[in-house]
Formats: sequence, C-alpha cells, structure tokens
Amino acid sequence: MRKNVPTLTLLGVPVARTNRDDALREIEFLLDRDEPDTVAFVNAHSLNLAVRDHAYRSALHDCSLVLNDGVGLAIAARLWGSSFPDNLNGTDLSPAVLRMVVDRGLTVFLLGGRPGVAERDAERLPRSFPGLRIVGTHHGYFGPGETEQVVRRIRDSGAQVLFAALGNPRQELFLHRHLPDTGARLGVSVGAFFDIFFGRFPRAPQWMRRLRLEWLHRLRLEPRRLFGRYVIGNPLFLARVVGERVRTLSAWKG
Repeated sequence: MRKNVPTLTLLGVPVARTNRDDALREIEFLLDRDEPDTVAFVNAHSLNLAVRDHAYRSALHDCSLVLNDGVGLAIAARLWGSSFPDNLNGTDLSPAVLRMVVDRGLTVFLLGGRPGVAERDAERLPRSFPGLRIVGTHHGYFGPGETEQVVRRIRDSGAQVLFAALGNPRQELFLHRHLPDTGARLGVSVGAFFDIFFGRFPRAPQWMRRLRLEWLHRLRLEPRRLFGRYVIGNPLFLARVVGERVRTLSAWKG
C-alpha cells in the first residue's frame, strides 16, 4: 500500500480507509504503472482466514491496495474509533475498473469460475463495455500441478490485466505468487463477480446493500454453506478485533 493511502490495520492486515472515488483513482494509478500490482477486497471471513493462514495474511499485507467489504469491517473500524468512508467490494467496483481498462486500451484475462463461466462472460462483457478486449479465459478448477500451465497461458495471451475469481484465499495467493510471471501489470481479486454480473447469482435488494446486509441475503440463499462463515464467523471476527483492541490499549498503558 502506498504511504499516501490512509489505512486501518485489522488483525494484521492494513485496509485502505478511502472512499469510492479515491479508491478508483488509486486503481487508475496502479493501471498506469509498469510494475505488477494487486488489488484485493477483504471482509470478516477473509480476515478470519488470514488469522489462521500466514501465507494468506502475507499476501494481503503485500497487496498494492486492500479495500473493505461488508458490515463486519465497518463495525470493527468503529471499535477502533475509526471508520471506512464507503463500503467497497469487487462486484461493485469491477465494472468501473473495466471502464478504465477500455479507456486505456488494455487487454484482460478472466481466470476463475466453473468451467464455461469465464468463456460466456468473455462473450458478453464486451456488449456491456464496448471496446473491451478479453484475450483469454480459464476456469478455476485446476490443481497445483496445472498452475504452471495456467500461468503460461495467461502470459502467452499478452493480457495486461488479470481478473482472478478463485475465491478466498486462493485468488490472492495465486496473484501474490504468480502475477509477475503472467506478464500482467494488474491483478484484481474479484470473488464472485463472474457469476453475479449476469445474474447467475442474484444480489440482495438495493436497500439491503445500503444497510450492508448483503451477507444476510446470501445466507438465506445458501444457508448450509454459509452458516459457519456468517453466523459463527462474524461474531468470532468481532471478538478477535475486540481482543486486539484490548491488547493494544493494555500495551499503551503498560
């Protein structure tokens, strides 16, 4: 993270304290650099994973820009006497990033999703973003032994921007370890963007998004898969933040 970007460190991960416009300006800056940079979005579940997974925490720590996603981080910031100006997530910001890509004449590779999803999106996205050049795709169902082949495929495509939709923590770890070898200048962890943008995974109503309750909508749709993540994970995340805050205050007083 650049020094001019204000941050709040939560459970060892620096998260940018910035609004939507400034976040997009920072992504514009990264797009215009020749060095490989990464953008990630974190929520309560992400940071719970980062507590247990040192490699994932290191990958997030080394990201060029980490943005806040969800009500859990908003509450955590208040517990630290701070705040995040806007709720920022990959689904909402990815379209804006694609418009920047079009304006600059850059090329994109789509990595992730079930077999066939990225291919279908590669056909449909240019209709929503005229001038968008998608030069390659690959699904996310590849094993460790296939990683080198996938990296080579991205590099051979000549893509300058890589959208990775592999889920947490895999997408961030992939970009952290392999982005320089792909030849892309910017890697963006976009989560479920490939499925959500064309309605394959319905989003919450606008009022729920304004109140940062999209997690409740997702829990209703996938209760078995997401119960542990939200009903158990969110309180666990806040308990960890409170513990971190108490330890910090005790250290200051000591």
